[in-house]
Amino acid sequence: MGSTKRVNSHRILLTVVLVLTCLTLTSAQRRERTVNQWKPVHYDVSVVFDDQLSQIKSALTEIKVEVLESSVTRIDFDFGDLAIDSVRINDAPAKFNRTPDVLNVSLPRPANRGDKLNFAITYHGRPKDGLVFANDRDGKPSATGDNWPNRVHQWIPSLDHPSAKASVSFTVSAPQRYEVTANGKFINVTGNAATSHWKFEEAKPIPPYCMVIAVNEGAIINSPDKATTNLLYNVPKRDRDYASKGFSPAAPALAFFSQTVAPYPYDKLALIVGATRFGGMENSGAIVFTSTLFDLRANEKMSARFGIPTRIESVVAHEIAHQWFGDSVTESTWADLWLSEGFATYFAGLFTQKYDGEDAFREYMQSAAERYFAYEKQRNNPIHDTDTEDLMKLLNANNYEKGAWVLHMLRQRLGDDAFFRGLRAYYEAHKEANATTQDLRNALEKASGQNLRAFFQRWVYESGHPVYELSYSSAEFAGAGEFLTITLKQTQAGEPFLDPVPIEITSGEKTRVVIRPESRTASTRVRVKGGATSVQVDPDGTLLKEVRTPSTS
Repeated sequence: MGSTKRVNSHRILLTVVLVLTCLTLTSAQRRERTVNQWKPVHYDVSVVFDDQLSQIKSALTEIKVEVLESSVTRIDFDFGDLAIDSVRINDAPAKFNRTPDVLNVSLPRPANRGDKLNFAITYHGRPKDGLVFANDRDGKPSATGDNWPNRVHQWIPSLDHPSAKASVSFTVSAPQRYEVTANGKFINVTGNAATSHWKFEEAKPIPPYCMVIAVNEGAIINSPDKATTNLLYNVPKRDRDYASKGFSPAAPALAFFSQTVAPYPYDKLALIVGATRFGGMENSGAIVFTSTLFDLRANEKMSARFGIPTRIESVVAHEIAHQWFGDSVTESTWADLWLSEGFATYFAGLFTQKYDGEDAFREYMQSAAERYFAYEKQRNNPIHDTDTEDLMKLLNANNYEKGAWVLHMLRQRLGDDAFFRGLRAYYEAHKEANATTQDLRNALEKASGQNLRAFFQRWVYESGHPVYELSYSSAEFAGAGEFLTITLKQTQAGEPFLDPVPIEITSGEKTRVVIRPESRTASTRVRVKGGATSVQVDPDGTLLKEVRTPSTS
């Protein structure tokens, strides 16, 4: 009897431990807004501004919703604290209540899967975020959408998650002296001497954080290069003379990415210098750059091709690359953010490679590696991060620089033909929709015929990078000549990286071999002539790695 009691008590203790462990794991996982009961199909947003551009006098957002489940009794919009004037469903008054950042609209009767509902919400006020009211560089009032990651709901009732893509149209009413830019095709401007009404329509579904308007007294400059799309610049008047030169990489980037991936996905591209908390924000067809973009800095490296700081060249290419990766193909979850930021970072590097040459590209990738190494010393977490609660902290070197390096290593492993063919297939399968890391892996495996499970597991779902310690020694074998034994040891925490490692041996002539690790330590023996003067790990920079100083014996 006593032993039975001990066994039962052990079982109870084990059960408690397992439950607590599960609760801990559950609480550690980030909870994301999901598309389950309903999804937005289209937003029609009408905004009327006051004369000084200090608030929204009135706004009407009409939302077409598709119901995804049975017996749905309410629609829970993400919405900030702007004052609501009315809510209607299918043109009839609706009951609603509010909780922090949520507008719950009760349906007059339960809705079922496939039902379509039309909501009309009127409201007014000054949003606390998302739509930024600020003076531009000329000291003039401006209003600019700046929504990433989930701030659009502060001024547009929405389902504020990147997986909830929808088409959008904007009608913006403002005093006649203001210029207006927004997502989508410019339809018309009407009005009178006092007020103008601008209309834009984006027919393709875009993520909610990319839905923006820009209202200001700046200059509109139409680029003469319309080979890819209608390209224009909206800048403060003090930047008017420099804008065409500062944005000179834009048209070549549009052409290069269109040739490399697929045709440009939108009806136009407006490059806007305005209010954003980021260096650049990739809003679909209406990119907003920081107001200090064109401020020249001391001792900046200049692009020989474009005659502008490489900083500007890189950010322009980066944000334009997002039009394909991030905007058209959008991450399904925040853990897949590298499919946006890693792609844009790498494609900016590819642009550098094409227009500034191989040396500039290698320098670009090495700088990216160094930024990642510095980040990893502070926080060693995987690219596919399901835990970080503060979404702003996902804008890190894992998703940008390490993500870019993952793509670079895949390119080296698969070869250019299979790599870019796989990327084009991935884009084609998920354009105007969402994608996961698994979707990318599937496309690259199909294009290359290779199994990439272990690569993605170690590089994307786990953390870290290889730190190699190299040693080598030579020995004479009677009748066989001189041989060099090369040993490569991995000293980083965690599991070893099993990527093939190129080695270059200099011994009067250069010889290359490849070490294929199966564990933390790998070695190979190579015949050499006259002794080795140097041994170099990964001489072409194909791996994201650190190498300790070689030793000889």
